[in-house]
Amino acid sequence: MTKYKPLERLREILARHKRLAIAVSGGVDSLTLAHVAHDLIDVRILHAVSPAVPPVATARVADHGRRFGWDVRMIEAREFEDPQYLRNPANRCFFCKSNLYARISAFTDWQIASGANLDDLSDYRPGLVAAKDHGVVHPFVEAEISKKDLRQIASERGLADIAELPAQPCLASRISTGIPVTAEDLAFVDSVEAEVRGFSPSAEGVRCRILNDGVVLELAGVRQSEWEELGRIVGERASVSGRDFLGVRPYSRGSAFERSAEDSFLSSFATDSGV
Repeated sequence: MTKYKPLERLREILARHKRLAIAVSGGVDSLTLAHVAHDLIDVRILHAVSPAVPPVATARVADHGRRFGWDVRMIEAREFEDPQYLRNPANRCFFCKSNLYARISAFTDWQIASGANLDDLSDYRPGLVAAKDHGVVHPFVEAEISKKDLRQIASERGLADIAELPAQPCLASRISTGIPVTAEDLAFVDSVEAEVRGFSPSAEGVRCRILNDGVVLELAGVRQSEWEELGRIVGERASVSGRDFLGVRPYSRGSAFERSAEDSFLSSFATDSGV
């Protein structure tokens, strides 16, 4: 399969389906999948509206839907009705995705597809377990397409607004494992990160972390000279909301997350997927 170009491989995989219900978060992965699939087969775009989803992501999905004539359905994932999700265990994503896929299945009987790519298999992704439980397909994985590949596909299609879009996992990923997830904390995180990005638009990484002892701002691709001012801004926001501000530090992927030892699903997922 690898002898073909990534886009050719993806089209070949998608052509095996007459129709797909694509779970689109608003990031580059799922949006790129939606664009390619929409050209080939019948597609429904399902986007979850939730306190854990940045409003800018929802707006991005709606914008692409209007511009490209997609059948977009906004649905409530209802993960906030799940006490197991709210407890924020290490496998929180499993409960989030389980609720999402159950809601999509209740809405349509079309085959569900996700934007998971080949790189995701090397990380701890409890959401992939939920996907497996619900029979979700992963066209990028089947086509052996990496994050770099799909960004190239987006660029070749002229999708400049998403091709280099920074990774933006759900807002709940900013809350340290074991701290209960609340809509209030998620709204605080979103507002802080939006203000920081407005101050430093070229930032490569911005994370407002909710830790046991307070709030930390993590930055990547931001000039050191801006750290002090950004720290002052976030410190004031934290103080107003009754939170302790612990300072600014370099961005570290997954630094609010305590990895679970139960990650053997990766190898089993790869085997079952034929990867």
